[in-house]
Amino acid sequence: MLAQVSRAGYYRRWQTVAPRTAETALRDEVQRVALAERHYGYRRITALLRRAGWQVNRKRVLRLMRQDNLRCLRKKAFVPATTDSRHSWRIYPNLAWRLQPTGVNQLWVADITYVRLAEGFAYLAVALDAFSRRAIGWAMEEHLKASLALAALDMALAQRSITPGLLVHHSDRGVQYACRDYVGRLEAHGIQPSMSRVGCPYDNAMAESFMKTLKQEEVDGRSYRDLAQARQAIEHFLAEVYNRQRLHSALAYNAPVEVEANPTLLSSVLARSTAGSHANCPDFTVSP
Repeated sequence: MLAQVSRAGYYRRWQTVAPRTAETALRDEVQRVALAERHYGYRRITALLRRAGWQVNRKRVLRLMRQDNLRCLRKKAFVPATTDSRHSWRIYPNLAWRLQPTGVNQLWVADITYVRLAEGFAYLAVALDAFSRRAIGWAMEEHLKASLALAALDMALAQRSITPGLLVHHSDRGVQYACRDYVGRLEAHGIQPSMSRVGCPYDNAMAESFMKTLKQEEVDGRSYRDLAQARQAIEHFLAEVYNRQRLHSALAYNAPVEVEANPTLLSSVLARSTAGSHANCPDFTVSP
């Protein structure tokens, strides 16, 4: 042989060195992705690796992350009350719990959360399309008036072409969503109002899940100087990161814009529950 090495010796050496080299390369890539996407767990990191061409499964990624002590950031944040359901406005029945959208503009969900500033709080209202999980409308102010929720709704209406009578808008029972101005805006566009039952967090689970993601991946660990800085950072997160880059487990690890561009990506998960379960929640009554 030219290299003065037997065939058997060459393959013994290859079997010893090549797997270690491949493992090292994969470990380096896992570390790079985990540090770049510090809020991603092993499932989303696996999905990113597969997109990059790596033939790897979740168990292997989890093992490497544990060995290298790579953990996604998780931080629970105190959430002050943003919902005042003690009002005299009409409460609408929950139409969302039995609705499984097969396309966009069939079910929107809305919610409000708080954002801590250096001095005080700001409040963020968001509207999501339940089919693609895309954030389609948002507004941020230092008050909880109905105009906050209306601004988010108006943004969604400006971006979407809806068919009157075919869209359900689901929210909690907060006064911002039940007041005359908000319901009037929905009715003017032929949108059916839907509200959660009292004491049932599952009814608006998709919006609650979104708020948790927003807090964990953008708000928590950040220090916003004022409303302007918070608004700029959160708008960038919603428009560029959440809608265009973030891989959603409920979307078969695709981003919302990818699902809207190619709805068949959801063919394997269209049977999912979209608005939460009605199990273990009390019955509700509809005010006249």
